Amino acid sequence: MKLIIAIVQPEKLTDVKQALSEAKVGKMTVSNVIGCGSQGGYTESYRGAFTDVNLLDKVRFEIVVNDNFVKPTVDAIIKGARSGKIGDGKIFVVPMDECIRVRTGETGDIAVG
Repeated sequence: MKLIIAIVQPEKLTDVKQALSEAKVGKMTVSNVIGCGSQGGYTESYRGAFTDVNLLDKVRFEIVVNDNFVKPTVDAIIKGARSGKIGDGKIFVVPMDECIRVRTGETGDIAVG
């Protein structure tokens, strides 16, 4: 089992969800987050005062998959999120020690579904 965390541009949310659906990946958690990376941010002026804005809006996907779904899931995220410009995002694949389905108490691969 792996936990896949993807940080992508907010405008790519629908594209990534569609690509994941086509890859038969339907279980996910999605959050609005802010962060900074290579993109660097921008300078904003409000009533004559300039402010550096380096925490930008992003969307975070968290998806737990069995080992045989890691590559299709990652490929789908890349397909939906890639624009070819700086700031497209990052994908992290993290080992998942255990998963427990609360309703039934099932554990492991069967609990992931």
